[in-house]
Amino acid sequence: MKHRPGSNKAAEKSLVILISGRGSNMRALLEADLPCRVAAVISNKADAPGLEVARQHGIATRVVAHRDYPDRESFDAALAATIDACQPDIVALAGFMRILTPRFVEHYHGRLVNIHPSLLPAYGGLDTHARAIKDGVKIHGCTVHFVTADLDHGPIIIQAAVPVLWRDTPATLAERVLRQEHRIYPQAVRWLCMDSLVLDGEGKVYLNRVEQPGFALVAPALE
Repeated sequence: MKHRPGSNKAAEKSLVILISGRGSNMRALLEADLPCRVAAVISNKADAPGLEVARQHGIATRVVAHRDYPDRESFDAALAATIDACQPDIVALAGFMRILTPRFVEHYHGRLVNIHPSLLPAYGGLDTHARAIKDGVKIHGCTVHFVTADLDHGPIIIQAAVPVLWRDTPATLAERVLRQEHRIYPQAVRWLCMDSLVLDGEGKVYLNRVEQPGFALVAPALE
């Protein structure tokens, strides 16, 4: 992404990215040349490698260390204050490993998005790839969704599916899914930047000006 400090484009939206680690999905967003301005990258860990990546892209960084606060509520209040100082239109969780309080989530309703390594609503939570292999599923993937108080069950924006191969380990499957994460997260944020998404009152997401393909992914392949 081309950082655009001080842009005068009135319609350009502002994005804040939250990370806890290396920030590979953050990197994918930064390198996607999205039609928005990245106001800051914020981490709950001062030693998160992704902070240096953000600095190399000319992005301002902030740290709100969760260990400095006695409980989730006080941490979330401090985090929200730091985010709000950037006046973002969109807040993207990119490997941000903290469960957020309902009050925090409601504050950013319709603006807070996350990438999850499964085809939600299946396999919410952790260890998604190992669980998918254990269950013998043949198709796995990743999901970008709006964040709600119901963990990993917010309105779905976009998903990508990959086959689960018989020799897969959690690591090999994770690598295949991650490549798709890096494709669909920038797309979801691009739609948000361009006001191409509609989140209706029933919690469903509709896309403007997007034709949906009709082909199916079948795994194992038909003969």
